Amino acid sequence: FPVTILPAKTLLEQYRIIDLSHPFASNIPHWHGFESATRQTVYDYQNDGFKTEIFCHVGQWGTHIDAPSHFFADLRNLDQIAVEEMILPLVVIDVSKQVADTTDYTVNMRDIEQWEARHGTIPAGSFVALRTDWSKRWPDQAKMQNQDSQGVSHYPGWSLPVLRYLYEQRGIVASGHETTDTD
Repeated sequence: FPVTILPAKTLLEQYRIIDLSHPFASNIPHWHGFESATRQTVYDYQNDGFKTEIFCHVGQWGTHIDAPSHFFADLRNLDQIAVEEMILPLVVIDVSKQVADTTDYTVNMRDIEQWEARHGTIPAGSFVALRTDWSKRWPDQAKMQNQDSQGVSHYPGWSLPVLRYLYEQRGIVASGHETTDTD
């Protein structure tokens, strides 16, 4: 490692790193409005001595980051956000017990107030992740979608007052969740 990387590497080795991603496959759970992904082998080991594949899927597929431009045309695309901006303090709001009782649980201000009473003010510039344990349903599409007999999905999510509070009052820069989508 270059000399400038060693202090960061030494610091990171003191912490437990948790990979929040899931393996990619054409049949992984996804929002019902998207077609399944396709995967095509172009070259293979037996015939060509190496393997190359073509993947076709929408940008919001699998574990991903929605760039600000996902909802607002005049905001940045993901390639316009520097990697340094993606290294953030992490705050985890754990509502997994509430979700176990109510799959449609919506995070409310009481949840945020309780977190801050235990841990202190949510720092500006942080990434706030919602822990619901919904990811334990992975990779079963039906369990992830949790649809009723009318085809309506039931899963936990954020409330608008909480998101406004976190972004406008606490100055967070990112939020995340475990469900396939909560748009």
